Amino acid sequence: MPVIPCWPYASDAGGGQSLQSITQGLVQAIDPDLIEKAGENAPLLMEEACRPLAANPKLRQLILDLKKSKEQTIDNVSQDEVLEAAYSAEAKEKAKGLVAGFEEFIAANRDEITALEILYSRPYGRRLRYEDIRALADAIEAPPRTWTTERLWQAYETLFASRVRGAPSRVLTNLVSLVRFGVEQDELTPFPDIVDERFDAWLAQQENSGRTFTAEQRGWLEDIRDHIAANIEITAGDFEYAPFAQRGGLGAAHRVFGGELNLLLDELTEVLAA
Repeated sequence: MPVIPCWPYASDAGGGQSLQSITQGLVQAIDPDLIEKAGENAPLLMEEACRPLAANPKLRQLILDLKKSKEQTIDNVSQDEVLEAAYSAEAKEKAKGLVAGFEEFIAANRDEITALEILYSRPYGRRLRYEDIRALADAIEAPPRTWTTERLWQAYETLFASRVRGAPSRVLTNLVSLVRFGVEQDELTPFPDIVDERFDAWLAQQENSGRTFTAEQRGWLEDIRDHIAANIEITAGDFEYAPFAQRGGLGAAHRVFGGELNLLLDELTEVLAA
């Protein structure tokens, strides 16, 4: 997970803490093992974890503003009347312009943006990283384009409804699916759905070869699958955060999988995010 500096908002709370360190502190403050060890001092864990937020109104406001910017109001009361189940001519023209602009952009920048360079190469010369996808998202969201994954997906659905599968969740990795479709024009599927299908196929292959997993291991594997679906990769550092932290973190993962953990992470990343 990338470190997002809070500076200057966190400077008043103790010297440029990152959102990563603040989040880590909050997770540790609700860790049952740490609470038990702290005994009657347990309330101090949460007090200390919340101190960067409690002492920093600018940071709190920034978090609220970011949350508000991602909220979507859903009207469950008003009743809509379906007049016509089709896209208007104006909507199709806008979709054509958006799709054309996006495909021109990715073609023109295939050697300039790391994520595009990797996605255009077959087989991939190296793995995609979360930071690569984040950099591509920042590039397409920057003025004058101001494109988003959701707008691009809707545009493709308007023009190629028969080749668009499923309703995408709001995860950055769907940008991978959009680029692949823009290059190959094959089928547009939400990236998490692709990962789920590959994971099920991988599990079946393991069982057929005699490799079995306990119920506890399956729970860890499913969390690893979901993390890769949302972040394109997984690293040892990711085990410090939810949902892995609640399972005991990296140490518990090594205990559950033994010496196979690192190889297993590489294998799953290769299979699921290829």
